Amino acid sequence: METWKKVALGAAAVVVVGGGTRAAGLWGGSTNNGKTLSFQLPTPIQTLDISKNTDTYSGTIIGNSGSNLMRVDAKGKPQLELAKSVKHSDDGLTYTVVLKDGLKWSDGSKLTAQDFVYTWQRIVNPKTASQYAYLASGVENADKIAAGKAPVDSLGVTAKGNTLTFKLERPMPQFEYLLTFANFMPQKESFVNKEGKKYATTSDTALYSGPYKVQGWNGTNNTFKLVKNDNYWDAKNVKTKEIDVQIVQKPDTAVQLYKQGKIDRVSISNTPELYKANKNNKDVVKAPEATTSYLEYNQTGKNKFLANAKIREALNLATNRKELTDQVTSGVSTPATGLAPQSLAKTASGEDLAKYVAPGYTFDAAKAAELFKDGLKEVGETSATLTITSDADSPAAKSTLDYLQGSWEKALPGLKINEKFVPFQQRLKDSQTQNFDIVVSLWGGDYPEGSTFYDLFKDGASYNNGQFKNDAYTQAVNKAETTDALNQSARDTDYKNAEADLFKDSNINPLYFRSGYSLQNPKVTGIVINTTGLNQDWKLAVKK
Repeated sequence: METWKKVALGAAAVVVVGGGTRAAGLWGGSTNNGKTLSFQLPTPIQTLDISKNTDTYSGTIIGNSGSNLMRVDAKGKPQLELAKSVKHSDDGLTYTVVLKDGLKWSDGSKLTAQDFVYTWQRIVNPKTASQYAYLASGVENADKIAAGKAPVDSLGVTAKGNTLTFKLERPMPQFEYLLTFANFMPQKESFVNKEGKKYATTSDTALYSGPYKVQGWNGTNNTFKLVKNDNYWDAKNVKTKEIDVQIVQKPDTAVQLYKQGKIDRVSISNTPELYKANKNNKDVVKAPEATTSYLEYNQTGKNKFLANAKIREALNLATNRKELTDQVTSGVSTPATGLAPQSLAKTASGEDLAKYVAPGYTFDAAKAAELFKDGLKEVGETSATLTITSDADSPAAKSTLDYLQGSWEKALPGLKINEKFVPFQQRLKDSQTQNFDIVVSLWGGDYPEGSTFYDLFKDGASYNNGQFKNDAYTQAVNKAETTDALNQSARDTDYKNAEADLFKDSNINPLYFRSGYSLQNPKVTGIVINTTGLNQDWKLAVKK
């Protein structure tokens, strides 16, 4: 999922904390004798549309006001939620799900199995234009429907009474995690059709199946509420009646509010100065996540410099990831060794996947200068000017671009780097339309399995913003998801080969694996922090 620096849910790094949040710093304060909590987001939410959302912060609100068939527990494992039972065939190609009895929407109307059929059909329907349609790949006819080559009702998701049946074209090791994922939460077709283009653009034009309902969001305002949904099946275990949400974009301001007792949890990892000033506070806690910061190169051919493999390799070799991570994150994060981050998943042998697949990114200024000079000759130039785009509302963006500008221009004679800062939402649009030379991206896993990262850059993938084509990479990922889907050891090897292919062609430039620390009010308990998926589950959150 896209994050401002973006975010995710890994089974190996899920914790329950007394105030929980992700590393971006998402929490706010509360009063009213434990009946109200107040959480803070660092950037405005974009939508409440379950099928169309792609960013972490909107996903946090959607994930806490909606429910799926399963829900990830404090140990990172999928457990039954709206489903009474989930069973699969021995070959992994059929999942049969029976819903709990008496399920209701927030308006009191009946929630049915057909509402799940509709939400799966809506996300793969080309008319929806969901960037997450690819997550359904592997469900019968999903790819054909997304490509406009099969009718929507041919999708392998059907309902009969209270029973759902999922037919898969290939085994999907991550499938139960998809049954927890916010973008596959149910939607009521008649409500969506009634609202039309206004659907989920405000809190009043959305319907809720989860612990809370959203109130007071008009589509642009920076304060709103989540209130307890009394029609939620497990409402008796939701102890907090109201959660106030506010947008506080300046990290220093958020920390000040925390120290004034007005915010329950804030990140101190947004800038080196903020971390250094607060790292010894007794309230400091670590905020685990599985997120990679990386550079994407525009490889459409519009930029002749970045279409040149030697110039891309020179940029990668001129990147001192250790020095960058120390300067930008005060050493809190870890220099990236590849695309897949630490704490995402384990290999069949129990090794961290990131360590196993690492292809050998290094810093070598001398070799970089040589390759850059050769690359310039190949494109018929003696110098190059490139622009790096990042988020205007990300505290780490300025220091990241300043570092890259200074270090690259020093290491690569003839290179000039321009910095470009745009709002988070605009950066997403610019990335999707290839309106960039180089763009800083952050991706957090949607589930704890390698494909959540490796699907990003397959040929034609919706998040392959650089639009490069790497046949060997795509073949390796496809092999992991088909032939080797039920053989974890073989899948591990496929992902290692995929990393090697990305590295060989210098298609991206991994910078660091993000981690962070927050100040946390010890009186707040019950928040489940995940490293992938719904990174903050507020269902059981309460203030003592």
